[in-house]
Amino acid sequence: MPGTEMFVQSLRNRIRAMNTLWERAASDLTLAQINHHERAGVLPMAFSFSHFIRAQDQSVSRVFLREEPLWDRAGWAKKVGVTVQELGREESVQEMEHIGFEDADAWRAFQAEVIARTSTALDAITADSLAEVLMPQLPPNMQNIFCAIVIGPGAPLRKLDVLECFVYQHGLRHMGEVEHGRALVGLTGMTS
Repeated sequence: MPGTEMFVQSLRNRIRAMNTLWERAASDLTLAQINHHERAGVLPMAFSFSHFIRAQDQSVSRVFLREEPLWDRAGWAKKVGVTVQELGREESVQEMEHIGFEDADAWRAFQAEVIARTSTALDAITADSLAEVLMPQLPPNMQNIFCAIVIGPGAPLRKLDVLECFVYQHGLRHMGEVEHGRALVGLTGMTS
């Protein structure tokens, strides 16, 4: 397998493996556990789930499928009963620590749809498509995000960066929060 094909397959495998962790993490959580708020200044697991899976939905839907995100198109906010509608990119911890869900099964259904769409989008990626430039550089309000560090100052944002930064690396970062949150409610982590 040539190097570029191996890289593309590795990216697919990594994102799918990470999404398996998200599925496992949500599978046994009760509503009380996902909404558990340890104390002021600490975000509940509902934040990590909402923030990351919705960000994945936006990234894959808009960039790779050129569609409206599922969250908006199918009215998932109402189905899930999310208490804070904002995504949490620019909001404070104090604002986002009040996020919660009213229906954990609806959340799991939404998450499953996002992960299935991501898997479908991954089937279609190629090295050439990943090299496509989406913008010549990140806008000023995104210069302090992790992706800006990854791509470097003044560098273009490519489709590859969307998958690497906003899906894969972002997902792993927030999975760490979920694993810690699971420990706080007496559950185990996702891997040994």
